[in-house]
Amino acid sequence: MSGTKSMNTSSSGGGVRSWGSTTSVSTSGKRIQMEMLELNTDPPADCSAGPKGDNLYQWISTIIGPQGSPYQGGIFFLDITFPSDYPFKPPKVVFKTRIYHCNVDSAGNVSLDILKDWSPALTISKVLLEIRSVFTNPDPYNPLVSSIAHLYLNDRAKHDEVAAEWTRRFAI
Repeated sequence: MSGTKSMNTSSSGGGVRSWGSTTSVSTSGKRIQMEMLELNTDPPADCSAGPKGDNLYQWISTIIGPQGSPYQGGIFFLDITFPSDYPFKPPKVVFKTRIYHCNVDSAGNVSLDILKDWSPALTISKVLLEIRSVFTNPDPYNPLVSSIAHLYLNDRAKHDEVAAEWTRRFAI
């Protein structure tokens, strides 16, 4: 463990690239930079993400609604906030685009098992893939919005009609 040594800002710099600050990048910052490079090299299908301005810990992401889903054609924007102790704690992911979905509440908070049962082995690319998959495979048995889950389970055609209407209104 580096402990307080990570706070040392010697003049040699050690070849560590600085990001938006005059101090060297922390362990979490290095991990985020590595994931950003991976994401740019091999992005998940219909997903993009990267830092907002020069803040490595604040990202914006876009996910295109999958074909064959009521969200198809929609462009959904999400904010991703990495905690200072990332990857040991999960990123916070919030939909900025309104979406009619049982696993996303009116404030844009998303309920995903991958974020609840977080492991440092997971990456933001895997989180984006999981969010994209929830468009076509919602979890109505673990909803954030029970009324939407109820409609999904009891009248799928009506649910999909409302979700498609919201997509047209808010995501296109």
